[in-house]
Amino acid sequence: MKDAVIILCGGGPAPGMNTVVCSVAKTFLNHGFRVIGLHEGYTGLFSKNPRIEDLDFHKADRFFDKGGSYLQMSRFKPTDADFENNFNLSLFQDNNIKLLVTVGGDDTASTANRIAKFLTAKNFPIKNIHVPKTIDNDLPLPGNSPTFGFNSAKDEGAHLARTIYEDARTSGNWLLISAMGRSAGHLALHIGEATHCPMTILPEMFNKTEITVDKIIKLTLSAIIKRKILGIGYGTVVVAEGVFHDLDSEDLKATGVHMSYDEHGHPELGKISKAVLFNDILEKEYKRLGIKVKTRPVEIGYDVRCQDPIAFDLTYCTQMAMGVYDLFEKGETGCMVYVDAYGEPHPLYLKDLQDASGKIPPRRVDIDGGIAQNYYKNICHYITPEDYEAAKAYVPDPENYDFKKILNWD
Repeated sequence: MKDAVIILCGGGPAPGMNTVVCSVAKTFLNHGFRVIGLHEGYTGLFSKNPRIEDLDFHKADRFFDKGGSYLQMSRFKPTDADFENNFNLSLFQDNNIKLLVTVGGDDTASTANRIAKFLTAKNFPIKNIHVPKTIDNDLPLPGNSPTFGFNSAKDEGAHLARTIYEDARTSGNWLLISAMGRSAGHLALHIGEATHCPMTILPEMFNKTEITVDKIIKLTLSAIIKRKILGIGYGTVVVAEGVFHDLDSEDLKATGVHMSYDEHGHPELGKISKAVLFNDILEKEYKRLGIKVKTRPVEIGYDVRCQDPIAFDLTYCTQMAMGVYDLFEKGETGCMVYVDAYGEPHPLYLKDLQDASGKIPPRRVDIDGGIAQNYYKNICHYITPEDYEAAKAYVPDPENYDFKKILNWD
């Protein structure tokens, strides 16, 4: 029986999923392996009847440059009891599987880390290598290297945001854009910078002060008022969805915006549009202040996850897939593949990336770094002390809308 490799995809889709899976398949097929695709993510590893299929050259060649994921994905997270009672070792034994390749983001990587420990503890002769995926760009790769899918999502997100900005200019309105990024604001920041958005709000901005609804609203109005002073009656504001997830639930409740709550009394933010939520809260405030402005909500999220990957990700994903074989051939396991700027693959050991709980912590935006700071210093519009007198035409207390004072930045 041929040696085999099995591949699964966890979490949500990102451009390049098929490129990784199909490039792994082509590479291992070229070296005489059987390649098996496992549907439904980690569910299949803990099921007696996993849905598997062989990946041959024709399937790999047909789907490697397509968006979405040929292998059906899942967000299933196995419990400790699943590991002890339901791990499907016979799947590996019956198919002579030597390597498990997992493709996914931080949650998938964290589960891959648990699997690596489990396989080692049980002395099962199965290697596992993880390929880092997420449009959120929040896995801790060296040298600020992107996770695959991020650049394709940024490209499409910026395309959408440019069109939205043109709509704002054409109609004389403000459009409020919520961008995906629950744990980190990378996607929102890069979309905002790429489209010269006058204000982008990230959870990482609140590094010196508590994040509140009031501060989010004041940052937005700071941009709107500044542009009014400049004679510009339109614009966009990009907000990372993580901003709302980081808010205190009581602060959200106090806004009076209608939403459902879970059994613990926490707002179920996953069920609603963050852009609509943001717009509803903002409308109440500028009406209270008597500021004349029209705002409209726009969500950027699901529409950037399954697009065809751009050339950067087609190349990058292929390099990582070939890197999986290189690491496997060298006997590496329990690691995440990282490809440097010269195309050389390296192992990042999951045990070295974990926190005290065993999870892989997300990489957040370096808010003090050049990418963020240069954008906020040079492109964004907001109230500064020099604007106080002119801003009194719109608000009686302009210092409360001073960008740096809101954030407690020096």
